[in-house]
Amino acid sequence: MPFAALDIHLKSVEAVLLDDAGALQWRGQFPATRAALLAFARRYLTGRHRVALEATFHSWAIAELLQPFVAEVVVSNPLRTRAIAEAKIKTDRVDATVLAHLLRLDYLPRVWQPDADTRRLRRETTERAALVADRTRLKNRIHAVLHQRLIAAPAGDLFTPAGRRWLEALELDPPGRQSLDRHLRHLAFLEREIDLQRQTLCRQAYEDPRVKLLMTLPGVDFSVAQALLAALGDVNRFPTPEQAAAYLGLVPSTRQSAEHCYHGPITKQGRAHSRWLLVQAAQHLDRHPGPLGVFFRRLARKKNRNVAVVATAHKLVLIAWHMLRHNEPYRYAQPKTVEAKFTRLRVGATGRRKRGGIPKGAPRPAAYATGVRTRSVAGLDELYAGEQLPPLAPASEGERRMLAQTGTAAYAEAIRRRVRTPRGRGPASRSAPPPEGETA
Repeated sequence: MPFAALDIHLKSVEAVLLDDAGALQWRGQFPATRAALLAFARRYLTGRHRVALEATFHSWAIAELLQPFVAEVVVSNPLRTRAIAEAKIKTDRVDATVLAHLLRLDYLPRVWQPDADTRRLRRETTERAALVADRTRLKNRIHAVLHQRLIAAPAGDLFTPAGRRWLEALELDPPGRQSLDRHLRHLAFLEREIDLQRQTLCRQAYEDPRVKLLMTLPGVDFSVAQALLAALGDVNRFPTPEQAAAYLGLVPSTRQSAEHCYHGPITKQGRAHSRWLLVQAAQHLDRHPGPLGVFFRRLARKKNRNVAVVATAHKLVLIAWHMLRHNEPYRYAQPKTVEAKFTRLRVGATGRRKRGGIPKGAPRPAAYATGVRTRSVAGLDELYAGEQLPPLAPASEGERRMLAQTGTAAYAEAIRRRVRTPRGRGPASRSAPPPEGETA
């Protein structure tokens, strides 16, 4: 079986062909264009070739292009190809030759090749993250225009409709006014593009049952769920949930030699955007009344908040792995919050809203004609059934012991029933604070 290796760059490709004994058959360089790659494949590659290339920003496009011409395309992990990284003589020709020999000897550390849907989701979530980052930079520039002129902005968010009217009416020197108007025009354009991208992702999320499954996790909206799915791809490729967490860089780094073992900060491997979103989702769990909130608060008391946030993000990945593998929604979600997330997703994707009010034939609530506005919130079983999610399985003996130890057994039972809660945004409509005296 012949072997080939490509050392890919932005403008050029160094190619090497070897026979099954390792003898050089051909070596050359050509432009990194679609036409040149197709010409190389048609002239030099056969259906028996195995081709190796390192993972880079456009390696998947090249792998997809070469796949019909060869027996296999192997994309290697450049961080683990130490024979190339630590070579004394490192040129494109040497790199390609070493890649070909490593493939021939089956020593090449390969990466998982995502399917077409996962590649598309990765592109779209990355594009949205880049647009949001551009918007943040523009907002910082607007703040800089004010700071350079010693102008204090109004309290709160400067980019609400009232804040924008204040910016448009602000009296500035001519250069400052031109700079501010230019930034505001760019900001308006970016926000339109972000809205269009969000609508596209929202429609895709509404049709993906895995996204709805992950949205039942506390702190996880459809954007976080899509980023997690884009990073993990097929969750069945991870034999254990800890491997999924390690793939996202949410496990401690370890240095061990003889009897000495040091555990340091998290490794921060994998897709940084997905890891950041999970950490942001974990920030909101400090007051969650379920087991995740108990875990967060217990660790925050023993360590500190930052350690608790990262550890809870790690636990979110472990729970997400189990949910995806067993096709089961989260068991301890707050029904009101989950219902609001599903409503936002449905309205964003279809524009449809559910009809409110008391169903025909149902008895009036106890608060009727008392002046207290209330709303009915379905229990988790009814809510999940309405969203075509799988039903919750009965709790195991170990799960019941965990609920008793964390003091959340009453909460787990209450969220399965339909209740009426105060309507509005006042203190009475918020979730109750965590109970005092939580046990570890």
